[in-house]
Amino acid sequence: MNQAELNKVFNSFNKINVLIIGDLMLDSYYWGDVSRISPEAPVPIVSVRKKESRLGGAGNVAVNIQAMGATPYLCGIIGDDDNGDKLVKIMQAAKLPVQGLIRVKDRPTTTKTRIISSNHHIVRIDEEVDEVIGAAHTEKLFAQIEKLIITGKINVIIFEDYDKGAISVSLIDKVIALAKKLEVPTVVDPKKRNFLAYRKVTLFKPNLKELKEGLGIDVSAKDMEALRRTVEVFRKKQDIDIALITLSEHGVYVNSDTDKKLIPAHIRNISDVSGAGDTVVSVAALCCALGLSPTDTAYLSNLAGGQVCEKSGVVPVNKEQLLAEAKQYL
Repeated sequence: MNQAELNKVFNSFNKINVLIIGDLMLDSYYWGDVSRISPEAPVPIVSVRKKESRLGGAGNVAVNIQAMGATPYLCGIIGDDDNGDKLVKIMQAAKLPVQGLIRVKDRPTTTKTRIISSNHHIVRIDEEVDEVIGAAHTEKLFAQIEKLIITGKINVIIFEDYDKGAISVSLIDKVIALAKKLEVPTVVDPKKRNFLAYRKVTLFKPNLKELKEGLGIDVSAKDMEALRRTVEVFRKKQDIDIALITLSEHGVYVNSDTDKKLIPAHIRNISDVSGAGDTVVSVAALCCALGLSPTDTAYLSNLAGGQVCEKSGVVPVNKEQLLAEAKQYL
């Protein structure tokens, strides 16, 4: 792509409606200082200076989609609890639609609380139930998804699967069948539980660890021929149009019927890799909605993932910075 084409693509992102189906989480942070050890047990005492709650999981994908100028619609389950109330308020403050949320009484809102001192992660506390939701909740969730796909004029669907139970195999099958019928592209950010359940999707984006766990194999980014064979066989078996494998410092590998190549990572000052995968899948989905080539999709997604790694904490992509970098490298 030349610079004029890039400008057109980035302007077109503003017209895209994205449906994100997946595991919603509340990320809670406590920042403080450690000056002594507890007399009750050999653990540090953290004097809290600041507290903050953010959208995590599928919510972070929505934040990235919004940062790129597109409109995200989140569909998932949260608890009928205080943390669920916090999550809804954060979404409303960010002007994110909340009509796709299903609140349930029999499980908590997935919440990850991180306690940090002097930029050191002291401990993380998880509140969650990761059992797959029952048939009744699945039906209710699908009804909301179907309604949003039709009324929201959705251009692309993202499955943001963290193995926390919101996405069942039956939900996957129903959504993909509906998307195929309506000719809406589907993009998947998978985890181990449902790895092989995603068939006939447009783009499948695991990282290397997820690929190895999902297939139960050992393959290295240093052996590109073995990786190519593995991804090629898997992609054809699952009837996937594009496989995009993120390889950390090695970049990304894209495999489709027309494109098979490694896109190297650019040299950066890496600060924090948290949330990079969410950024990659967000930009990849927007590219799929516009019908960009697999190679252009991989390049832009790779740049976006690398950009957020230069910043501390989970932060969304910066659209203007990404456009500037794309003009430099593409």
